[in-house]
Amino acid sequence: RGYHVADLIRAAQQEDRFGYEEVSYLLLTGNLPTPAQLDDFKRRIGSRHQLPEGYLRIFPRTTFSPSIMNVLQRATLLLYAFDNNPDDTSPVHEVDVALSLLGRWPRVASVAHQAYAAAKTGAVPVVPPAREDFSMAETILDVLRGDEGFSHDEAMMLDVMLMLHAEHGGGNNSTFTCRVLSSSGTDAYSAYAAALGSLKGPRHGGANAKAGEMVDDAAEHIADWSSDDQVADYLTKVLEGKAFDGKGPDLRHRPRGLHQERPPRADREGLRQRPSPRRRARPTRRSSSSSSGSSAWRPRSCATSAASPSRCAPTSTSTPASCTTCWASRVTSLPRSSRSRACPAGRRTAWRSSMARRASSVPAYNSYMTERPYVPLADRR
Repeated sequence: RGYHVADLIRAAQQEDRFGYEEVSYLLLTGNLPTPAQLDDFKRRIGSRHQLPEGYLRIFPRTTFSPSIMNVLQRATLLLYAFDNNPDDTSPVHEVDVALSLLGRWPRVASVAHQAYAAAKTGAVPVVPPAREDFSMAETILDVLRGDEGFSHDEAMMLDVMLMLHAEHGGGNNSTFTCRVLSSSGTDAYSAYAAALGSLKGPRHGGANAKAGEMVDDAAEHIADWSSDDQVADYLTKVLEGKAFDGKGPDLRHRPRGLHQERPPRADREGLRQRPSPRRRARPTRRSSSSSSGSSAWRPRSCATSAASPSRCAPTSTSTPASCTTCWASRVTSLPRSSRSRACPAGRRTAWRSSMARRASSVPAYNSYMTERPYVPLADRR
């Protein structure tokens, strides 16, 4: 959206207020809310903290699982049954579902954790009544802590963590998964449940659990944490695949800027394919514009040169993820000669070579959003 997450967090902390709802509004609408808009947004989410009537008779008993992400998936799909028109994909209903999940997911996850912990000890889980005036951070701690309670500082710390997790770009695996399902026209609950399944993976959101396992393993194998040598030896063994899970670091998903350019195969084999002996190859048309890779093959979403990403036509979603569409469009703007119908192999090879050349000079997750200065909440009109 063009704002630095550090500015959003710093302002919320200095004003001693919760900032996750402000970030949520920004991600949904594309703009920072005015004080009146933010208050209205909070009330709409707060009114949805209460789970639907009859929901707790089914949940979490029928969704019991050792994996909280698996529970969230099934709990989300279960909410489909409590929606009067769940297959409605109109913008109004889509926003309503998003707000309802913002209000209900914190309690769903917290209740599921409480039920799992109570089942281990044979206790009866106690769920406090929903508080409409609570922020998301307070709602989570209210269920988890119960009678123990929580401090304002603890809630503010959790609020910062929520804001940092929200600042994750639009091209990550779970967001892409949600977009793929949405493109089929399916309901919002199915799309969000699929995104949660992607987030569960150890190479995405599940990496948090993997990191926790490594910390536990380090505690067992490092005798003296004050010794830099012991810590360094353990980390070296992890990198070499001799400690922890024995797999070492996963380097198959390096940032795009770290991929080395492969020698263009087209330079070795040429782009022309041998004519078929059964029929004569169709001649390839050439022109001055196509031979230079200009606008003949440029996607219509970008009306200007490939070197000017800031001029790409805006899309309806207006999210960072939608800019990856322009990125994909630009890297495929190749000469017409390499896109000849008689040469599919050359077409693919040239596409890879062009993509490698462009990606090698672009930092990973390079943002095409125009930076916008943060405006304090009280100054917004």
